[in-house]
Parts: sequence; C-alpha cells; structure tokens
Amino acid sequence: MLIGSPLPTQELANKRLNKIRGLAVFSPDALSSIAYANQEIFLALVVAGSAGLVYSFPIGLGIILVLVMVTFSYFQTIHAYPTGGGSYIVASENLGSMPGLVAAAALMIDYVLVAAVSLTAGVEAIASAFPALWPYKITITLILLTIITLLNLRGIQESGTAMAVPVYLFLVTYMGMLGYGVLQAIRGGPSSYHSTALPGFEPVTIFLLLRAFAIGSTGLTGIEAISNGVPAFKQPEAKNAGRTLITMAGFMGILFVGSLGLTQYFAVIPGSRETILSALARQVVGSGIFYYLVQFSTLLILAVAANTSFASFPRLASILSEHKYLPNQLRNLGDRLVYANGMILLALVTAVLVIIFGGDTHALIPFFAVGAFLAFTLSQAGMVVHWIKLRGLHWQVKSMVNGIGALVTCILLLIIYVSKFSHGVWITLLMIPFLVWVFQRIHLHYEKVADQLSLRGLPPSLKAVQTLRLVVPISSVNRASIEAINHARSISERITALYIEIEPDSGQKVRAKWGEWFPDIPLVIEPSPYRSIIRPLLDYLDRTDAEHHDGQLAVVVLPEIIPAYSWQAILHNQNSWLIKFVLLHRRREFGYQRLIIDVPYHIKEKPVKLH
Repeated sequence: MLIGSPLPTQELANKRLNKIRGLAVFSPDALSSIAYANQEIFLALVVAGSAGLVYSFPIGLGIILVLVMVTFSYFQTIHAYPTGGGSYIVASENLGSMPGLVAAAALMIDYVLVAAVSLTAGVEAIASAFPALWPYKITITLILLTIITLLNLRGIQESGTAMAVPVYLFLVTYMGMLGYGVLQAIRGGPSSYHSTALPGFEPVTIFLLLRAFAIGSTGLTGIEAISNGVPAFKQPEAKNAGRTLITMAGFMGILFVGSLGLTQYFAVIPGSRETILSALARQVVGSGIFYYLVQFSTLLILAVAANTSFASFPRLASILSEHKYLPNQLRNLGDRLVYANGMILLALVTAVLVIIFGGDTHALIPFFAVGAFLAFTLSQAGMVVHWIKLRGLHWQVKSMVNGIGALVTCILLLIIYVSKFSHGVWITLLMIPFLVWVFQRIHLHYEKVADQLSLRGLPPSLKAVQTLRLVVPISSVNRASIEAINHARSISERITALYIEIEPDSGQKVRAKWGEWFPDIPLVIEPSPYRSIIRPLLDYLDRTDAEHHDGQLAVVVLPEIIPAYSWQAILHNQNSWLIKFVLLHRRREFGYQRLIIDVPYHIKEKPVKLH
C-alpha cells in the first residue's frame, strides 16, 4: 500500500533516469545548499560587523572558482569511472584500499548529514515565514524524512518524478526573484553595510575571511552525488550524467553568486529567528504572496535535497557491500528495484542525528563540511594519480587542475577543523577511523568465512557417516513432540527423549504418558533446581557426548510450535528458539558445532477437536 507492488528484475533497465529526472534526483542538495551556505557566510562575517560583511561577495566568487575545479574533476571521474562509486572508487584504485575506505567513511558521514542538514534547513526556512512553527522543528523534520523515505522506497523513477516539481519550482521562483532583484538594483542603486553601522566583536583578519570561505564552501556539497550514481542514468550513462553535472553546476553558480551579490548590494540584515535568504526575499519582493512562494519553494527544495542522499548513500553502501566491507543485505535490490535496506538505514541514522542536535542546522554544518571536503580531497588526489598512470591527451593539464583542486579542498578542510574544533568537529576524527575499522572487521569476517567454505584441501572422497545419536527435548507428550519423534525415527534408531523437570515430580506424569505412546524409546528426566531449561540441557549433552567416546556430538531434534499468526508468538515462551540460539552459537572444543533439526508443528487458525 505504501511502496507499491514488487517489480520484476527485467524492469530495471526501464527504471533508469533521463537527464531531466536525473537533475531532479541528484541536484537538490547542490542547488539548495545556497540556503545554508549563505547563512554560514553571514554568521562567520557578522562577528566583525559591517566591516566583515562587505567581503561576502568576494568570498562567493572564490567559492565559485573552487566549484569550477571540483565540477571539472567529477566530470572527468564520471567518464573515467562510469560504474559509479565516485570518491571511493577513485581513491581505492589510485591511492590504495586504506584511502579508499577513508573516502567511503567520509562520504557516508556526508550523505547522512546532507539529509539531516537539508531537512532542518528547510524547516527553518518555512519557520522564518511562520515563526509559530519554531517549537515544532524536530517533529516537522521527522515527518518530512518519513515522506521522502517512502517516496524513495517506491522506486527511483517515481522519486525522480516526485522530486521534479520542487526542484523546478525552486529554480523558477529563485531565478525570478534574483532577476527581479537585479532590476531593482539597476533602478535604485546600492546600499552599504557601512551605512548600517553594525557593530563588530572581532577584527577582520585573514583567518576570519578564510573561516568564512571554508564554511561557505559547504555550498559545494552534493556536486559529487552524480559521479556516485552514474549507473542510474539511461544509456549512454556517462554522457547523460556528465551533461547533468554541468547543468547542475551552472545553476549552482548562478544561484550562489546572484543571492550573495544581492545580499551585499542591498546590505541585507536578517531579523531574529530569520534566515539570510528569507531577509533577502523580503527585501526584493516584500512580504506578499510571492515571498511566501519563495519560502515554500525553499522548504520543498531543502526537504527533497535529502533525496540526494537517498539516491547516493544506498548505491555507495551497495558497492562497499559488493567489496565485502559492509553486510551483504545492503547489496540486495528490494521489491521496487531500489536498495531498500540502505535507504532504511540512512533514514534511521538521520532521524537520530536530527533528534540529538535538536533540529539545529548551524550545529550540524561543521560535521557536514568535513566529510564532503575530505572526500573531495581524496577524489581529486586520486585523479591526479589516474592521469599520471594513463598519460592520455592533455594529461599534464588535467592532473594539474586536479592537483590544485585537491590542495584547495585540503586547505579548506584544515581551516574547518581548526576553526570548528571546539564546536565538536573533533568527533569526526573519531568517527571516520571507527567506520574504517568497522569496514576492515567486516571484510576480515567475510574473508574468514570464504576461506573456511572453500573446497581447497578437501579430499575428493567423503568419509562414511556413522549412525546418528538423536536427542529430542520435550516439554510434554503432545502432537508437536510426537511429530518430532516420528521424524527422528525416520533418521536413526538411536533416539533419546529428554524432559527438563522444572517443577518437582512433574517428570513422573510425563514418564507415565510417554510409556503409553513410545515404550521403545527411552525418556531421560533431568532435574532443574534453578528452573533453567538451557543449563540442564547443555550439561546432559556434554555428559553423554563424553560417555560415547566417538567424538560425535548428538543431534538435537527440536519440536517447535508455530502459531497461526506471527503476533501470537509472544504468547509462547519461545524455549525452542532459545535452545537453537544457544546451541548454534556454542562452539565446543572439537572445533565444530552441533547439528540441530527443527520440526515445526503449525497450529491451525480454527481449533481442532481432539478425540
């Protein structure tokens, strides 16, 4: 009902994206980043008052220069690595597995924070227009997250169609507002931040400007998303993805420079509980219906900006899973031909972050920037090595551009670390190595499993199997236990039934009834003075295994009652499940585990009349 009917695998090719839908799926994060990037530039410069705010537009031009370099880098990445994977694949193949895993960890942190930052910033945008919504930021954010998760679980094409309306509405309204603002600027002339006489608390220093430049460069996040999702495009994948990237970067540049330029030109100062873009919209179009349309479109684009993470995070997780660095479940396509497990994981982690940080965009931004710029740096450094190895046409120029890009993004990363270290950015110094350690542990586990499942060293002939000893634990003499005994008889004649006596003297009643049904099968009654099922069972199995001196463990045949409805399982004590869990995870000194045969007995929906 929520995500639609399952789709056959052969429909996968028909579910790919054209350039229009591709722009809608992969660009919301990049296009909407002006909402929080402009805000962060303002907050970084306003501490120096009017003297600091006059540098906002020059800083914006510097960020555009970095945008050009990063765009060119990822354009080359798309064509060099059309299978997707972005920074992780580039770093792994050119710098080694460890830098690749660091890039993957940084990207995964980045995608989670993209979703959290975009949603919280969107709610702050609409709350600027309707201040009564501020106390409900977290609730509104979680509702939007749920809606976007369900849309993506329906399938990539459906999510692309749904996201197209907010993306193109945002482009139309913002381009219209910026165009109208330019006309107003031509007619009326500029204002000056100096005329506002806004007091400052810090002097204008090189470090202050670098800090504003670095934190404002969060507007570049999302540009790498297309390189991670190239296989989602229709054929030719690389060509369509590359053109979509160029289009997206062009829109990013216009929106970023246009909004920063008009903000400085009109000397815009936001009020309390208002974003800088909200104040700019009021300045340009007033407080009428068009202002509310701009704010509503900002909410929508920021809300669906989280969709960039839903398009990219599951694909990266799938690639890591394919390389055995994440659980196999993240590699599987769901019913709607999307990586549903990765989407659900992303939604859960994002929800936790939103709750922990109280839905505050400003508190989340520094963590967000670190992952993005670390991935940028490793990707561009990897592309330098790629060009040097390949030595194709103009490889010197390409490697130089990527080298400069890697140097710039590395410097920005260091500035953010230094300037925001006390704000909690140090946590990423722990999180990224921790994720890399998790990747390595998972990889080691899969290598051990593959080694032990390998046929290497196995003799061509199999040894003869001895007659099995079977132990059937029972709770009473009923249809389920009779079913288990009958199944055991079909396997071996060496059968022993075992009753754990929790209540004193209850075993005698069971023994009397047992003799009526199975006089030829011995019943052992083990007392349990501490009312435990597991310990007496394990003690009995260990004792009898040692008595037989053949090194063969007894096979446990478990009768298990299966209710008609799954919810009814909570009405039963689940002893069979507990026994299975303990036996499966209890390795003996022999180096192998005990065999368990589960014999289910299904309870019918309608009661059965017993005779």
